[in-house]
Amino acid sequence: MTKDFMTPQGRRIAYHLSDGTGPAVVFLGGFKSDMGGTKAVFLEAWARKRRTAFLRFDYSGHGESGGEFTDGAIGDWYEDAKAAISLIAGPVILVGSSMGGWISLLIARAMPERVAGLVTIAAAPDFTEDSMWSNATEAQREALMTEGQIALPSDYGDPYIITRRLIEDGRGHLVLRDPLHLPFPVRFLQGTEDRDVDMSVALRLLDHAQGPDMRLTLVAGADHRFSDDTCLDLIAASIADVESRLRRG
Repeated sequence: MTKDFMTPQGRRIAYHLSDGTGPAVVFLGGFKSDMGGTKAVFLEAWARKRRTAFLRFDYSGHGESGGEFTDGAIGDWYEDAKAAISLIAGPVILVGSSMGGWISLLIARAMPERVAGLVTIAAAPDFTEDSMWSNATEAQREALMTEGQIALPSDYGDPYIITRRLIEDGRGHLVLRDPLHLPFPVRFLQGTEDRDVDMSVALRLLDHAQGPDMRLTLVAGADHRFSDDTCLDLIAASIADVESRLRRG
């Protein structure tokens, strides 16, 4: 059953929280995705079978949550994620997909005392700057600055509406320009056939971050969705691996 709450900023966030033991697993979805996606639903069922606490939610402007997508930006969705995590007592294992990988890194940097472990799936840190802005044509950049938004084609349905605020706000939340310490077990997952987030991003993240227990797994042939049976099982196995590392102390 879907529930909702209001963030300190006044945004209504829809969520599903399953009771169980901890650390709780928190799924953070991608750009314009929602908590009804294949990975989130699969992991919820997996967690229930293991009696592990699990949280999935929609950022504002996404899925069942309130607000308009075009009004949001990375900082807003990061605040939404922090507010959602506040529903849980104790440490959490973050599972961040695409943009959710970026947001999970922001959370890990801001509140490492809450994070017991991290699994990312095609993490897209700093994508507003390193992909959207860097790949924009001069005409697109001018339109962003003067008109406030542009439309970019998407492989997943309607075009993405990219706003000037999204780009400018993203610059205040970059994670690959400053030291990034991840003092807990980390598993980065990346498909070799991902057309949205290149393998070089995963390699850059692995090289940039610092931590005692970080691993990158490349999956031959996997695309950005990373949601076939093999990939889903790998995500679950990666979470279980993080849990086992925590038990070993």
